[in-house]
Amino acid sequence: MTYQITGLSPDPFVAYFAMDDAELAVHGARRVTAGADRGFPCRISLQDARAGEGLILLHHVSHDVATPYRSAYAIYVRPGVEAATYVDTTPPVFEGRPLALRAFDAGGMLQDARLAGPGEADAAIRDLLAGDAITYIDAHNAAHGCFAARIERN
Repeated sequence: MTYQITGLSPDPFVAYFAMDDAELAVHGARRVTAGADRGFPCRISLQDARAGEGLILLHHVSHDVATPYRSAYAIYVRPGVEAATYVDTTPPVFEGRPLALRAFDAGGMLQDARLAGPGEADAAIRDLLAGDAITYIDAHNAAHGCFAARIERN
């Protein structure tokens, strides 16, 4: 079973980078500076921002479905980056982090889930995708609960 992990499109976030702090606040967002080379995972590039890089922290609906499993939480995005794509391999933001993998059917209903420790994501993804009812998986950082990436059959 092959899979693809793609970062979020930068298009919906472009306007945030031009906003001042007051405008960001109206949208419940804020400008932050990465304080370390790890801990500020960009959901577009699927890489951690480096210390000193600017990001926007904002509320994001990651699972926009008309089911009880609709989901939203805070994410970081960086300006000027392209949406990353990883095929049959996991992105840098998965490394060293425990993940909650939530497997959904085509109707957006949860069918299965796994916790994957550091280094276990690939095997857990393949195991979940072995189920015929699974259309996609949403990965979340297990500790903080934030959306990490969408995983789809390739």
